Amino acid sequence: MMRMSLSAPQSDSPAVAAPSSSRGGLPAWLRDPLLHFLVLGALLFAIDHALSGKAYDPHTIVVDAKVDQHAIDIFQASRGRPPTEQELSALRQRWVDNEVLYREGLALQVDRGDEAIRDRVIFKALSIIEASVKLPPYDDQTLRTWFEARRDKYEEPARYDFQEAVLAGDNGEAAVRAFVRALNAGTPGDAQAGLRVFKARPEPTVVQSYGEDFAAALKKAPREEWVALPAKEGWRAIRLIAQTPARPADYDALRGVILQDWTDQTMAEQRTAAVRNQARKYNIKYETGRKE
Repeated sequence: MMRMSLSAPQSDSPAVAAPSSSRGGLPAWLRDPLLHFLVLGALLFAIDHALSGKAYDPHTIVVDAKVDQHAIDIFQASRGRPPTEQELSALRQRWVDNEVLYREGLALQVDRGDEAIRDRVIFKALSIIEASVKLPPYDDQTLRTWFEARRDKYEEPARYDFQEAVLAGDNGEAAVRAFVRALNAGTPGDAQAGLRVFKARPEPTVVQSYGEDFAAALKKAPREEWVALPAKEGWRAIRLIAQTPARPADYDALRGVILQDWTDQTMAEQRTAAVRNQARKYNIKYETGRKE
């Protein structure tokens, strides 16, 4: 549970204002709102750690040695020296001011709609769940079964190097075939059309962009010769330069990658299950009907 907010109190607020140099002898930089913001932001999770293990009383604010030590560490990291007693006292008071404002804000429910507070609370709760989930036991057969169900992800697809000349205007079969004859007769590829060059284009992306018929025809096309191939959006003039055949996935060679992927997915599933289990404690209502 977080005990403070990122928003530092305004320096002109009488309830939380730091003493001026004339009254308290504090240097001007110590009253700088930017310093307050940085220190308070860094202390955000430190305060929760400092208060962990203690019974939470909404009417009691405890500033103990752990809070002081975190303030000292952060101050020294930014200033290159530990704070003086006067500086540390000012930092303590600034934290107390913000803790009061945070608790008052929660009591007044002003955190509703505040995505900064909401996101930090969610992050903290998820971190707690993350620490509680455990990877289940596994063996080589577990990984092999998981791998076989997802073999396509690990297979190396066929790849193609090819050039494409797309005619402007008419891209019907007759026009493209005539253009292909001119190209093979020596006409430059970019004379009448836009010339595109593709290197190591994976077969799945070829299918996605041009269609299955195009990919099947490309696989059988002669090398270094312009041919007319049917695509999803008309005919294309294509010259195949090189082709790399598909390679099946080797479990033994990929075992380390497979183990990491299995671990990531399994832990994600465990986290989701833990969150859904927590959701059973709540009465969840969905009011998604359209309001006229």
